Amino acid sequence: MAAGRQNAAPYKIYRTRSEQDSHVPNLRSYYVRPSLPAALQPLEALARNLWWSWNSSAVDLFETVEPELWRACGHNPLMLLSRVPAPRLESLAADRGFVARLSEVRAQLEGYLGERDTWYARTAQGVAREAGRSSAEQFPSARIAYFSAEFGITESLQIYSGGLGILAGDHLKSASDLGLPLVGVGLLYHEPFHQQIDAEGRQVELHPRADLSMMPVALQRDAHGALAKVRVELPGRTLVAQVWRADVGRVPLLLLDTDLPENRPEDRVLTDRLYGGDLDMRIRQELLLGLGGVRALEVVGLRPAVVHMNEGHAAFSALERLRQIMTELGMSFAEARELAAAGAVFTTHTPVPAGNDRFPPEMMDRYTAEWLATLGISREEFLALGRENPADAQEHFCMTVLALKLAARSNGVAQLHGTVSRAMWQKVYPGAEPDEVPIGSVTNGIHHLSFVSPEMRRLFDRYIGPRWTMEPDAPELWRQVEDIPAAELWRAHEEGRERVVRFARRRLMQQLARHGAGAKAMQQAAEVLDPKALTIGFARRFATYKRATLITRDAERLARILNDAKRPVQILFAGKAHQKDEPGKELIRKVVQLSSRGEFRHRVVFLEDYEINTARHLVQGVDVWLNTPLRPLEASGTSGMKAVLNGCIHASVLDGWWAEAYDPSVGWAIGEAEEYPDNDAAEKAESELLYRLLEREIVPAFYERGPDGLPHRWIRMMKASMQKLVPFFNTDRMVREYCETAYRPAADRYHRLAAHQEQRARALASYKTRLRRQWDAVGVRALDGMQGDVAVGETHTVRALVSLAELNPDDVSVELFHAVLDRHGQPKETGSRPMTFVARDGDAWRYESEIECHRSGHFGIGVRVMPRHTDLASPFEVVPVRWG
Repeated sequence: MAAGRQNAAPYKIYRTRSEQDSHVPNLRSYYVRPSLPAALQPLEALARNLWWSWNSSAVDLFETVEPELWRACGHNPLMLLSRVPAPRLESLAADRGFVARLSEVRAQLEGYLGERDTWYARTAQGVAREAGRSSAEQFPSARIAYFSAEFGITESLQIYSGGLGILAGDHLKSASDLGLPLVGVGLLYHEPFHQQIDAEGRQVELHPRADLSMMPVALQRDAHGALAKVRVELPGRTLVAQVWRADVGRVPLLLLDTDLPENRPEDRVLTDRLYGGDLDMRIRQELLLGLGGVRALEVVGLRPAVVHMNEGHAAFSALERLRQIMTELGMSFAEARELAAAGAVFTTHTPVPAGNDRFPPEMMDRYTAEWLATLGISREEFLALGRENPADAQEHFCMTVLALKLAARSNGVAQLHGTVSRAMWQKVYPGAEPDEVPIGSVTNGIHHLSFVSPEMRRLFDRYIGPRWTMEPDAPELWRQVEDIPAAELWRAHEEGRERVVRFARRRLMQQLARHGAGAKAMQQAAEVLDPKALTIGFARRFATYKRATLITRDAERLARILNDAKRPVQILFAGKAHQKDEPGKELIRKVVQLSSRGEFRHRVVFLEDYEINTARHLVQGVDVWLNTPLRPLEASGTSGMKAVLNGCIHASVLDGWWAEAYDPSVGWAIGEAEEYPDNDAAEKAESELLYRLLEREIVPAFYERGPDGLPHRWIRMMKASMQKLVPFFNTDRMVREYCETAYRPAADRYHRLAAHQEQRARALASYKTRLRRQWDAVGVRALDGMQGDVAVGETHTVRALVSLAELNPDDVSVELFHAVLDRHGQPKETGSRPMTFVARDGDAWRYESEIECHRSGHFGIGVRVMPRHTDLASPFEVVPVRWG
């Protein structure tokens, strides 16, 4: 059977759905599996667990089957096995060496899946799950559900768009490695976005229909053996989605698919394209992900204690979980909200308000009418959940605000991004100072085994030992990088550069052949780039704020840098623009056209169709990873972390992860986080800084060679970068941090509030209701103390008279707020301390606190009243702070 399919097209060719619906009868569907000799049967099992994608032995095994075909199949093992000629399969089956390697890799997978002594099993008491079940068995009990609109695990499963998806995929991989009882939830997209560049340099979008038989997914069944399906209410109809499963090591990934004949044509295409269509399609996709995802977990027998929403796209999952609790436990909306929020974790990735999904009120009315009644709240109360200002009837419903209000724990994805997010969403928490807004940060990382080059892997195995594969976040291991001989490290890095040059030439020749280029152009393409030259990589989504063309602002100066006869430099660009982002597409056109000019033709290459394989070649092969976002618009950025792992040195604006990672020993900073009056001024100044950096530091350091021909100063920086950055900026550290600071506390809080017939959840809801009814009458009547001039070293008593209406001192926290003031009288350094309840004074309560004057300057004080309850996640989540 495999031999007969060796010439099949990589994608099924489908007629339009209208043609299908009109002319094709309902057919019973089935898939034909590859026919493999008995000795090779384990290959299919390996291909169906995505563990192979980060296991070098498994990758090498598949490549050995048929190296050129492996590359032509886009590193898709199922497609490879379906196309290998029968004689080759028979030859491999008779090859004792290959069969022995296959048996060894199969044993590795079985050992991995059966491993019980994982990090999570060792550290989480009584919650380690049983490992090693097959996809046909029921899931073991999982405690954490991770919702994301995209997952980037491998290039052969294209259900991702960019960095958000790659991060989600890496999250699942590290969760699997660490043994977390986690399940992923997403959508199964049928038409991935492929990019071509036409002869004029314009981006052309292609959406070939994927062949599900060539994807490592299987239809999931429910407890009764029937195909698992979920239903989601839409205006005037019910949307039906079937549930697929992919195995990511130990972690199951549930994927929803609406391409079913029982759905309307406009709903069947809902899972065609990631982020495709208009606002109406976006809200339907997010309802499917959130509501449908929670229901899919239920259908397959999972009831997680913790739901992690990766970006606002997944916020409806918190609402559906709340509704589920109401229905099953007989709780009111307010009571169920406390229990659902206790186990909800939210990660925001977008540092600009415009990048967060917002839907107009009338659209929310249309799409929530069917199930709003089941929540037992009014339209106004519902819309308030998604508004920064609940009183503004015209404000659109924001998914990020919904997630913030329905999750007890929220975080950004880098320290700087946490700061930006707290300032951006301060209005959601009236009265909170920016640094008090309950949005923390967990800095992103990368999955080391997915992106390390073969050459670096061998060096690490030899000089660090195998432990680096299992504990990449152990700093003491990476200190041993110092033991790697400079010549060996440099040669390993040069092999990566040579490989990316070959890859770029091959890609460019394919692109020119598609345009019908002549022999001369093809020959030129075969000679672009220099395997020995300093190579800069710039690869990411082509959004305007990422400023891909910052380095090309002064073309003449850039040409002088690149074409220096003794110190040549070259740049590899890659990236896609969103299909509706015309300014982003224009940036691509400018780069491509620049690369076609004579002075740049051999020094600048744009690689089309940026995806995981392209990224892997780039991060493993370039010398400098360039990142030039407009600060502070880069939430984190993880591509540079992948490059650092491979000995590439990072050069970036101090934004995202680089703002906390940079020191002069590990890379270069473009500027010093300066603020500029406008974007043009920033681009002018920072392009000049970048050129100076290249001319005075980067290029000289690369070409400064010792008597042995090695760039010792450069190699010292490579080693320092790996030693200091790799142990922290990886997803094992990131997932451990999520587990310790979010998942475990959330699960503990969820179970605590759920205990004894949800007694504490109900009590907390009752407290909040009582608080809201009384809060308008709460305030500071009088404040006495700290007026006029005081001297350093003095201690003064501050007294406040506080009205609490029908509340009592146990219900609130009264704090003395103090601040250092700037020349405009605005606070620039703030702090607070609790005031002590002294006595009842009529219908008010008297509080006191002492304040010591440690230094001279201009200061201010105030008194604020905030909610206080043992089970509150944050004092700013209920009512506005009362100031006096």
